Amino acid sequence: MSRAIFAKRPSRTELESGTVFSPAFDDDGLIPAIATDAASGEILMFAWMNEKSLALSIETAIAHYWSRSRRQIWKKGETSGNTQKIVELRTDCDQDAIWLKVEPQGIGAACHTGFKSCFFRAVPLGQPASCDLQLEYREKAPLFDPADIYKK
Repeated sequence: MSRAIFAKRPSRTELESGTVFSPAFDDDGLIPAIATDAASGEILMFAWMNEKSLALSIETAIAHYWSRSRRQIWKKGETSGNTQKIVELRTDCDQDAIWLKVEPQGIGAACHTGFKSCFFRAVPLGQPASCDLQLEYREKAPLFDPADIYKK
């Protein structure tokens, strides 16, 4: 059994008001992470981290995540060149979510589809929810063609 990297979970009071970093990983060993552009505040992406990817992110100040589909650590931008330099890393009050404020590197696309943000479409509000609901693009076009970047 491997040794835990982060501190054991303290009491609720210490967890919510203390200074010890003790992230709460779920039963699969993961914690949700949201990355925002440090300059604009725009949400860039949501991903998962495991203990090792979180530790690598802290140690290198470059975002690392856990790929659930590939079952491996993924250094953001390792293939595309669109890495994320971490300016600040925060946790919420009960330390079960991570917020990374990042400076996008490369051409600045966070999404594997080529868009700046993974949240490039909006769900229209004020109408009945149905299977006919059409998403609205908020970004005009991708910054790169995924077929050019992710050649197999």
